[in-house]
Amino acid sequence: METSGGIVAGLSGRYATALFDLAKEGKTLDAVSGSLATLSSALGESPDLRTLITSPRLDRASAAKGIAGVAASLGLDKLTSDFLGVLAANRRLSALPQIIRDFNALAARYRGESTATVISAHPLDDDQRAALKTKLRARLGRDVALDLRVDKDILGGLIVRTGSQMIDSSLRTKLAALSTAMKG
Repeated sequence: METSGGIVAGLSGRYATALFDLAKEGKTLDAVSGSLATLSSALGESPDLRTLITSPRLDRASAAKGIAGVAASLGLDKLTSDFLGVLAANRRLSALPQIIRDFNALAARYRGESTATVISAHPLDDDQRAALKTKLRARLGRDVALDLRVDKDILGGLIVRTGSQMIDSSLRTKLAALSTAMKG
């Protein structure tokens, strides 16, 4: 079994590597990647889901039941659903956002892609994601995997980070620059 080669570390890295290796062995890498993208989007949109994965008050059985219901309602693949059950049983659901990030890094490296972290004020639809991937591919000269995050505080626009490069076209940054310019 081939592992991550040191690109992920810590608890989230170990779980992400395990899921990645199982997905690769089972030839379900695309299905798992799609399920994790759906789950990541749901985490960005649903305060209730974020509470489910972070609440210390939920016992293992309740967390497992809740995450199984989420997996079913989102139509996640079997491996991802089973993996979420393991996280719930081990009280590791709170590490889910980092696990998704680490899994995406492993999958991107396996596919020969770069990873771009994209922060938007609202979830991006399929057309917006495709257009962004096309623009980034043209700019970087290689395929790009998107690590999508939602941060309503940026108000609008996007913040894109790939490697050491950052493109900040967020409305919050533009307003801050305008405010500084007006102060003289």
